[in-house]
Amino acid sequence: MTAPPSPPAPRTTPHPALPLALDYGPLLVFFLVYRLSDVFAGTLAFMFAIGAAVLVSRWQLGRVSPMLWLSAILVIGFGGLTLYLHDERFIQFKPTVIYALLSALLFGGLFMGRPLLKYLLEAAYEGLSERGWMLLSRNWAIWFAAMAVTNEVMRATLSFDAWLSGKLWGVSIATLVFAAANVPMLMRHGLGSDPAPIPPEG
Repeated sequence: MTAPPSPPAPRTTPHPALPLALDYGPLLVFFLVYRLSDVFAGTLAFMFAIGAAVLVSRWQLGRVSPMLWLSAILVIGFGGLTLYLHDERFIQFKPTVIYALLSALLFGGLFMGRPLLKYLLEAAYEGLSERGWMLLSRNWAIWFAAMAVTNEVMRATLSFDAWLSGKLWGVSIATLVFAAANVPMLMRHGLGSDPAPIPPEG
């Protein structure tokens, strides 16, 4: 008599910090490899790291967010141009494209009366009213537009080393502060007491 098949092992719950690591980990890899070698080795590492982030997201979370897909496509595309043309300006231009696209999409949704962030982050903002979603989408649309302009100013006025440090530390910290500044407004519009996650950057 054969023994009944054993039940499949339960899937482990991903660590809550995993989405943040997937968003910012590849950029940190780029920064570290750049410091140890040069921008072109860093770019190649960036491309491999964001590809790995897509695979880990699919394996651990069961999905890949649209933002991560967009980042991966642009990192690989602009990274390939950086390596092929041996010109670091292409990898610097990638955040501008991401920020501008996100801002345009959110503003377009607002123009049509549809807060597009709701379709990306609804599970993380349970209870948020429609008015809250509109305000949140507006705020992030303005933020992404400002970040696109900021990246271009930094790219035009700073050395690559200073630009990268500002991108990794200055912009990341500013984004955390901006996300935290939105929490009181979100709570006034129905959000529970859990802190709101941060939409990923480029």
